[in-house]
Amino acid sequence: MKPVTESDIRAAFVNCTKGEAKRVGVPKDLDERPWDELDFLGWSDVSGADRGYLVAESGDGLVGVALRVAPKTGQVRRSMCSLCLTTHTGDGVALMTARKAGTSGRQGDSVGIYICTDLACSLCLRGRKDGGRRINETITVEEKVERMNANLTAFLRKVTA
Repeated sequence: MKPVTESDIRAAFVNCTKGEAKRVGVPKDLDERPWDELDFLGWSDVSGADRGYLVAESGDGLVGVALRVAPKTGQVRRSMCSLCLTTHTGDGVALMTARKAGTSGRQGDSVGIYICTDLACSLCLRGRKDGGRRINETITVEEKVERMNANLTAFLRKVTA
């Protein structure tokens, strides 16, 4: 991913108002991020544990999505991230929902995805973050990244449809 600025991030959000995007707590360490190893920028809101944000490159530029962590319903032993296919115990994976963009989102429509709670899928795939267990696969890291990006693109299409 190419490095992005705070203003790039705020302008990228597709499923929240400009006022909401203005209030998003953007990471302060953007200059220190390992951009060459990130396929998307993801972070949790420091002011509230029930929010996360994801910004990714698409054919039309950047797409930003505000996420909400769905309430937990019982004990979770092990879950798998739908993007990077890493399994985690406990609360390492959460169902996150995103309000759809446009009219359908304003009417309350949303889509959900099970994703690594820390939104560090890119680093998990590359072995730069020990965050869970990877399935023993014979495909290359590049093929895993391609699959993750395809999964992310499919999710972003649902949000923007």
